[in-house]
Amino acid sequence: MTDSKDNSKKALVDELNGLLADHLALFFKTKNFHWHVAGPRFRDLHLMFDEQAIEIRDQIDAIGERVRKLGMNTLTSIGSVAKATQIKDQDDTSLSAEKMVEELRDDNAAMVKRLKAMKPLAEEAGDNATDGLLDDWTDMAEERVWFLSQTLK
Repeated sequence: MTDSKDNSKKALVDELNGLLADHLALFFKTKNFHWHVAGPRFRDLHLMFDEQAIEIRDQIDAIGERVRKLGMNTLTSIGSVAKATQIKDQDDTSLSAEKMVEELRDDNAAMVKRLKAMKPLAEEAGDNATDGLLDDWTDMAEERVWFLSQTLK
């Protein structure tokens, strides 16, 4: 592999680890909201948040394994996740249901943006497998944004 390919691969893996961190943080936040949502839409939101958390959780292993398949190391601790994520913590357990939905919508929309920005990195690295996975992960994140957005209408 040439230096330029090595640099392209490293840039891609750095972003994959950031994506991994985002998924871990968003999983935890979504579960937090699942556990703490209250109000007249409790049942619907409780179930939707859990469905979304499961989908996000299921992507975590695939992202980590993709990094390992590329011969690199993944994140190793809560601290490494905290350093790499773009998802902001939310410790307020008394947020309104609407604020929870808005925050998850915005976090998932940021995830879509990150995923789309990763496509050129996969192409530069010549990594067709990651390129294809990015399409699938983008579609899933866009669907979460759609569901959350529709819930706010």
